[in-house]
Amino acid sequence: MVHYSEADGLNSSYTYHLRQDQNGFIWIGSDNGLFRFDGKDFKQYGKAEGLKNIDIISCEPLPNNEIFILPFLNDFAYLKNGRVINLDLNDHLKNQFSGSIPKITRNGNRLYLYGTQNPRNIFIYENGKVKKTPVLLEYKNRKLSTLQYDFSTQNLYLNESATGKVIIYNLISGQEKEIRIDKGNMICEKGDFFVFQDKLKITVYYRSGLYQMKKLYSYDTKEYIFYGVIDKNNKLWLNIQNGGVLYFNQALSEQKKDPEPPVKILSDHVINNVLVDKADNVWFNSRNSGIFFISKALFSNHINLSIKSNTEYIKAIAKDSENIILGHNRSSGAIIGKNSKIQPIILDKNDKDENKSVYIHGNVSIFGLASKIIIHDIAQNKNTTLDYSLKNIVPYTSDSVFFCTAHSLLVYDLRTRKTSSLLNERVYNVLPYTKDDLLVGSFSDLYKFNIKTGKKTLFLKGYYFTDLKKLRNNLYVGATNLNGIIIFNDKGIVKKIDKKDGLINEQIKKIEVENSNTLWASTNSGISRIELTANKPLITHLTQTDGLPSNAVSGCVIRNDTIFIGTSKGLGIFAIKKLLAQEKSIPEKVIINSVTIENNEYYQPNRPLSGHSNHHVIFNLSFPDYASQGKISYQYKVEGLDDTWQVSSSPKIIFNSIPPGKYVFRVYGLGYNGKPSYTSSALAFEIRPRFWQTWWFRLTLGICTVMAIITVISYQLQKKRNKKLEKIYHEKKIAELELQAIKAQINPHFIYNCLNSIKYLLFKEDYQETENYLDSFSQLIRKTLHYSEKTFIPVEEEAEYLSLYMNMEKLRQDDLFDYEIHISESVDKKWVIPSLLIQPFVENAIKHGMPDLNVVKGFVKVSFDHRDSTLCITIEDNGPGIRAKNRSVADTDSFGLKLSHKRIKTFQQLFETNIVLTINNINEKQTYPGTRIKIYISPYENKNTGLHH
Repeated sequence: MVHYSEADGLNSSYTYHLRQDQNGFIWIGSDNGLFRFDGKDFKQYGKAEGLKNIDIISCEPLPNNEIFILPFLNDFAYLKNGRVINLDLNDHLKNQFSGSIPKITRNGNRLYLYGTQNPRNIFIYENGKVKKTPVLLEYKNRKLSTLQYDFSTQNLYLNESATGKVIIYNLISGQEKEIRIDKGNMICEKGDFFVFQDKLKITVYYRSGLYQMKKLYSYDTKEYIFYGVIDKNNKLWLNIQNGGVLYFNQALSEQKKDPEPPVKILSDHVINNVLVDKADNVWFNSRNSGIFFISKALFSNHINLSIKSNTEYIKAIAKDSENIILGHNRSSGAIIGKNSKIQPIILDKNDKDENKSVYIHGNVSIFGLASKIIIHDIAQNKNTTLDYSLKNIVPYTSDSVFFCTAHSLLVYDLRTRKTSSLLNERVYNVLPYTKDDLLVGSFSDLYKFNIKTGKKTLFLKGYYFTDLKKLRNNLYVGATNLNGIIIFNDKGIVKKIDKKDGLINEQIKKIEVENSNTLWASTNSGISRIELTANKPLITHLTQTDGLPSNAVSGCVIRNDTIFIGTSKGLGIFAIKKLLAQEKSIPEKVIINSVTIENNEYYQPNRPLSGHSNHHVIFNLSFPDYASQGKISYQYKVEGLDDTWQVSSSPKIIFNSIPPGKYVFRVYGLGYNGKPSYTSSALAFEIRPRFWQTWWFRLTLGICTVMAIITVISYQLQKKRNKKLEKIYHEKKIAELELQAIKAQINPHFIYNCLNSIKYLLFKEDYQETENYLDSFSQLIRKTLHYSEKTFIPVEEEAEYLSLYMNMEKLRQDDLFDYEIHISESVDKKWVIPSLLIQPFVENAIKHGMPDLNVVKGFVKVSFDHRDSTLCITIEDNGPGIRAKNRSVADTDSFGLKLSHKRIKTFQQLFETNIVLTINNINEKQTYPGTRIKIYISPYENKNTGLHH
């Protein structure tokens, strides 16, 4: 039995009725409120939760997840979605049930409530509302107790116990009918079964028709019964007034006239109510001792066990071909024969010494206690005591055994009853190895010991062996105290089996060999069946959840296909095939009690939930696997967030700040030993983004950000552009002023040269030439003044101006040279070029190239050509070249040429045009190589004129 009390969270010792809802939760009425138990935690509903009365007799779970609550003083309420709702019923309804709680018949979500004595009304409760149907039966001073209300026929069954009559009253027709039965008061009823009691006798009736009741059988309980229950399997439980409960192990429909005697359970406690839950586990609520629980497997094993009176703490177990011997946790034991009867053996009434090991062979049974060895003669029921501090008893030959003691290894002869010493040191275990060798285990090592020579050789170091067995030829198995199971042969260790291989516990007490490939390992965590395979061993665990009386297993023995397991709470007897056919999963599933999302708690949600991010999401879980006795955990994951399974022992799973998205929370329950629930529970939920997390907000924010960046960049670029334009504007202004200054310098320079020529002509008194020269000069001056005001002039005007200038120079210098101006057909004469740009270079050719000619006549050629989108202006002469004076043009002292260089740079800066100037000799090998000046002007569109140059 598992006992739940205040220490486990059941803060009430006096409990009344037990109920189970459709989710599997156990509900307990008590004098301190209503409790819900999920197998791990008790949740209390009392005054703080809203109950007007905390003395709760019972409750009725409904399919719509409501829990109808029946307090002692009829302050009715119901529980839904974790909240207590009190029913404000009128005083008349309360008075109907004064002094007792009402009887209840349930039909789906509808409850029919009626009094236990002379009911005046049938009250119908559904969905928080109550209505009534009157009972118009004339009682005429009759005292009738209510048996049952049948809502399908609207028949009300009442009992007149003094006369043995059953009154059947129909609420529609108002007619009464009578059925004769034995005298007695009803103890319990369910469906068509009714149980009555008269003094110490109970009688069971079956309703075979609307107005017929058939007596099934009677039974003398020999004790007073105050309450009874017909469970889900139609088996009868009777609560005894002086303590305990009687259990009838056959269904009422299967009972014969002479039923099998019932089993008495918990005789030391007054049991108020019994519940057999959906999984056939059994619950008992006591008057002052909390609640007791026994799992289906353990209860079935206990009830159907062929060996009775079996609750002792078993410390050792052994067998021979006929009997099984048990050694208890005190100076006593027992022998179980083939007839399955148990024969207790008292070894020493005045001693509480525990058994360390036992042995049986025929009529000789040996109980190895911690401080002595008792040899018990079964036939004569006599004891012989040997004063040895025993560690273990190991079979040796058919007529002898080994005694492993604190001081020596002894051989005990079963026939002569004499002992002899083989090894004078502490020995914990021994195993016959060969004809002359033994394997002897100490506290830390295993040795090979030769009987003839007395020589001891280390075999396996570092292992404390608690048991040694032979599996087959040259293959042995050892149980260790800390290192699991060791498989070895004559060469050493073959395999180790520990928790990595699935072993339930690495501290092994005893080993039982089933066959050459299979063994059983007894531990404090249950027992494991280990089947050796070529790869990983196949391990099956058996614990309390599978019906063991206790997980503290001291050892086991196998007889035919049955295993006898000694535990701290008695003997477990199981068919091996049935054990191996145990279910691999638990037939329960996780209940999602509530989900808290965005600070809102949703109870038992059955639809997808949603909430915003940046909040906790909390899942409150229960796994009603009562057989695991609270040793449960949860394996879960959130699909869409992380596919990794997590395990937690807490029923509250918390997720922090889940990103927006759609998810599915999936969870399995894990029972004792990690056995999973048969299926997962799942709940879909959605985390909605805040407006600032939505795609449209992000898009808008992105667009705004980009626009802001563009605006800032544009502003900065515009600012830089304005500064640059402002700088260019100022630079252009400066360049224009410089250009005007250059022009202002060119004009006086040119005029000065012309005046010198006129002065020269007058000095020669050549008045005709002077007149012609003045005429040309006047035209040239007009054009110079006209062009000097313009920045650009067309190519054809530049050519006319150069022709006029060279005619005048030719006249001044007595026809010293000839000239030619050539405009290529690829050149548009309307293209414009910087004004007065070429004249200084022509002047420089005439001034510096012509006077030094002695043999040939001078020649100057100006040509305009268009190549690769560039206007090329060439000025050539046949003078001495630029090296004649051993200097470059850049070094010349020609004022006009310097001004021309300055003008080119100013044009480049002012109009962002590309002007390149090159000066070279035409032919270096000749006496007069000549000079070639090329001016390259890239295409340019004048914004004012639209002309190109």
